[in-house]
Amino acid sequence: MNKPLRRVSVFCLALIMALMGWATWIQGAKATDFKEDSHNPRVTIGKYAAPLGNILVDGKPVTGSAATSSTLKYKRTYKDGPLYAPVTGFTSQIFGSNQLESLYGTLLDGSDSRLQSPADALTRTRAKGGDVATTLDGKVQQAGYRALGGKKGAAVAMDPATGRILGMVSTPSYDPGKFAGSSTADQKAWKKMSDDPDSPEVNRALRQPLPPGSTFKLVVAAAALEDGLYSSVDEHTDSPDPYTLPHTRTTLKNESASAPCRNATIRTALQYSCNTVFAKMAVDLGKDKVKAQAEKFGFNDGKVDTPVRAGKSLYPSDMDQAQTALSGIGQFNDQATPLQMAMVAAAIANGGELKNPQLVDKLTDGGGNTVQQNSPSTYGRTMSGRTAAQLRSAMQTVVDKGTGSNAKIGGLTVGGKTGTAQHGVDNSGTPYAWFVSYAQDAGGHQVAVAVMVEDGHAARSEISGGGLAAPVARAMMRAALG
Repeated sequence: MNKPLRRVSVFCLALIMALMGWATWIQGAKATDFKEDSHNPRVTIGKYAAPLGNILVDGKPVTGSAATSSTLKYKRTYKDGPLYAPVTGFTSQIFGSNQLESLYGTLLDGSDSRLQSPADALTRTRAKGGDVATTLDGKVQQAGYRALGGKKGAAVAMDPATGRILGMVSTPSYDPGKFAGSSTADQKAWKKMSDDPDSPEVNRALRQPLPPGSTFKLVVAAAALEDGLYSSVDEHTDSPDPYTLPHTRTTLKNESASAPCRNATIRTALQYSCNTVFAKMAVDLGKDKVKAQAEKFGFNDGKVDTPVRAGKSLYPSDMDQAQTALSGIGQFNDQATPLQMAMVAAAIANGGELKNPQLVDKLTDGGGNTVQQNSPSTYGRTMSGRTAAQLRSAMQTVVDKGTGSNAKIGGLTVGGKTGTAQHGVDNSGTPYAWFVSYAQDAGGHQVAVAVMVEDGHAARSEISGGGLAAPVARAMMRAALG
């Protein structure tokens, strides 16, 4: 063979070897990547080739699957879609998925390797979809949804001893079944939801931090008792009324001029929601001590998972003394989700120990066998047992004699704290009504609840945590312990 021909042969052989190597690389090392690529239509076809597994409440499915006449053989269906949408999220043949539907997508569609039998793995057969069992109590969920009614708001109910989320409501809501398929009607339903100015797709319970208003006074009270600034909730504070914000000429007053807020005890200050007491208390403690206490409850933690990740609740760092005073009453730049404030109430109810919020109890395969069991875990200790007992006692006074009387439930011990958070330029916006609470029955069983209501249709003078939010909390607590 002459030299030129030999060179051409070697070059052609090299090309063949390169092609074989590339084919091997594509079919071997990169096969999984291509198989799982969301742009690969076979991924979507495979996902909807068989009925999906379900999301369960009280052991019963609140989701389902329906046969279609398209290439995607099944689409997701929802029972009481608007009621459970803040928990399930959605899964759509066009628009993807979110929340539990997304986090456990591979389990629900059967592609999770934990579901495969040896025969499935050998034949590369997709297993039957598994189920996601939530911690929700259907009665609590329904009670909160009905009580919120047509108002814009959110509510979270937790078991303080375990962190199990018993109810998670967000209104207005949406029906995820309306756009689960791929038809023109599904596309129109998605656009209608997306264009809604009330943003029903937002999970307000988890993803919308807002000023917590006077409910944040519980955090400041905990800091003062833990620090030793005051020895008990019944010791008189050093609190002028009105209170001039440090280094300013701005005077802070209380909602009621007749309230006994001057040098009031923490118990009385919570009962009457005295702004002057807690603003001065925050300044006396200093922003760093208040921040440290807030962070024990979960503020400034961007990784609070339920397992759906919650929006970050904030207690600011860069403040002067006047701003620190305002932060002490849940204003300035304080931000909290309803989940965060439920965690505050739960920690107080549970003797100071805060459990991680938990929305999923267990995962099972298509045959009902447990794949993963989730056990309670501790977020951290927020305060001593003595401080927690003191705050529970003061919160009971708020309900028995103060601004939280609308949360009273016969036969149960109930404690709470109201809040009305201002917002907008020069507080021109409609206030947010808050209520955080706990209840306990004779057997020692407890529930902690946080409610936020934004009612843009109510008169400004009629908006209060006790008036709008407390009845929602009462309904959920009664459903949990009744």
